[in-house]
Amino acid sequence: MSQINHFFDTYPIIEQSLLFTFYVVSAVQVFYYLFFYLRVFFFKKDSSEIAKNRVPISIIIAAHNEADNLRTFLPIILEQNYPDFEVIVVNDRSEDETDEIIANFQKKYKHLRSTFIKNNGKLKHGKKLAITLGIKAAKHDYILLTDADCEPISELWIEETVKHFQESDIVLGYGPYFKERTFLNKLIRFDTMFIALQYMTFAKGGFPYMGIGRNLAYKKSLFIENRGLASHAHIASGDDDLFINEVAHKHKIALSFQENSFVYSVPKKTFKYWIRQKQRHFSTFGRYKNKHLLLLSGEVVSRVLFYLLFFVLLLSNLTNYYFWGIAAFRMILSFVILVKASLFFREKKLSLFLILFDFVFPLLNFFVYLEQKITQKNRW
Repeated sequence: MSQINHFFDTYPIIEQSLLFTFYVVSAVQVFYYLFFYLRVFFFKKDSSEIAKNRVPISIIIAAHNEADNLRTFLPIILEQNYPDFEVIVVNDRSEDETDEIIANFQKKYKHLRSTFIKNNGKLKHGKKLAITLGIKAAKHDYILLTDADCEPISELWIEETVKHFQESDIVLGYGPYFKERTFLNKLIRFDTMFIALQYMTFAKGGFPYMGIGRNLAYKKSLFIENRGLASHAHIASGDDDLFINEVAHKHKIALSFQENSFVYSVPKKTFKYWIRQKQRHFSTFGRYKNKHLLLLSGEVVSRVLFYLLFFVLLLSNLTNYYFWGIAAFRMILSFVILVKASLFFREKKLSLFLILFDFVFPLLNFFVYLEQKITQKNRW
């Protein structure tokens, strides 16, 4: 430690540079929390349950070997309390009992329809083709997307979504994960909550950049006018975020964050598979609009530098009153907002882990993104 102090005594300009950089990145972090994330305090949960204009809607589910999930979750979607809706399940080359399960449910539920993609051994595609076929097969001009492993928290899920179409063309919903008693599950739930905090508050701030396919709605005409997912059809992911990134600036967007609109999903069980999932999500990041890339990168980089410089300056004994004041303000501000977000998104039991995850996640996301880019480059 004495050698480190001697180094900074010899080169005071480096000490001043580190402190100045810390002040700058702290200011950037405070900007994100005050200008964007603080908006979660002003989200108003509409208590009304009935949409004024209850338009007919088509629910699209792409299913690839999802027999068990369809057996468990499809009835909950089919039994939604809404007068006019259809559910279209796209059987995408399934080799399990998906066909039989759909056929059995169709005997009971007349509003369940299906289409399929044959496995001919030659056609290579991702989820996007299935979604495109499902939307083209839809009878109605209002589309609601979810996945086969998803469960709406309420029978009013459709109702809560549809009422936002009265003034908007796109509705961004929230898709948390089922709670489990593992540390990995807490990581996944915090990650999901923070991403929701970002895309919802960014949208409120005038920078809508993504939605999640587990709970996303828009007009079919909007999909057709944009030529669907054609511009990024060659990328496996992006059926939700890239599409919204392309069209959001041209259309009015609403946020559906009433608790009855939440759609829960089955989380990954191992760290390895969760990292793979995150890598797929990161594969679309480079195709975002420049302004979104700048905003999102600035948040991650400033948060990484905040914690990195905090520990460097602390361990080097280079702290002063300004350092502690700025650091304390940023930490308290972030904790208060994250606690509010955890309550808002029904993740109350994450409160004890908020500061830890706030430190861990920017580093984790940074390295996952780098690994994804390296892997992608080597693949080519």
